[in-house]
Amino acid sequence: MKALITGASSGIGRDIARYLDKLGYKLYLVARDKEKLKELSSELNDAKYYVYDLSKSKEVYSLYDELKDEDIDFLVNNAGFGLFGFFDETSIDKEMEMIDVNIKAVHILTKLFLKDMISKNKGRILNVASSAGFYAGPYLNTYYATKNYVLKLTLGIYEELRVRKSNVKVSVLCPGPVNTNFNNVAGGFFTTKGLSSEYVAKYAVDKALRNKLIIVPGTMMKLGVFFSRFLPYKIQLKFIYKIQANKNK
Repeated sequence: MKALITGASSGIGRDIARYLDKLGYKLYLVARDKEKLKELSSELNDAKYYVYDLSKSKEVYSLYDELKDEDIDFLVNNAGFGLFGFFDETSIDKEMEMIDVNIKAVHILTKLFLKDMISKNKGRILNVASSAGFYAGPYLNTYYATKNYVLKLTLGIYEELRVRKSNVKVSVLCPGPVNTNFNNVAGGFFTTKGLSSEYVAKYAVDKALRNKLIIVPGTMMKLGVFFSRFLPYKIQLKFIYKIQANKNK
């Protein structure tokens, strides 16, 4: 069994790697931070690491070209980041980089590895979105929009696979607050206690291996997602803005 994990140097990606290692997977770890990848791979039983910048489409294609013949069984698209601030005030360059990582890299890797998996009629893909994928996100606008893309893309692929009776499986992880480096990169902090990345990683892998489509860790977040569908959009927006604005440093 072989798994490719992007954004593997820290947080959820790192802990998914650790858990899949315990399950006996041979791991292919991808991130920009060579030292963290090297440190992580040294503690695992069978892992190789690859330094790629997934904000550059050329490097995303190069990653696929390097690993396309490795017969990857499990692709985990985890790399991503956010950025707090009013939409007219945040850096457009940083937002374009976010779109490249959160959307374009996920799209390219999903499409290319999915084609290979379909031809073999086996394999699975776990795309890491966020509970943000269910909403619009004032004060974290671009991040929410990217995670909406990842969520809806995965759902559409699921249905295409289902109607063709494919053995390839796709899942999407939609966590709420998780204790990772996300806040430091985005420039904010959670005002509510987040789940541990270790818990989220194990929960996500276990559910994906049971072919769960939408994976939402935590009882409170499950309830929040469920009941939000009954709220008018304008009320949702007020509520989400208040949560996001409280994260600003």
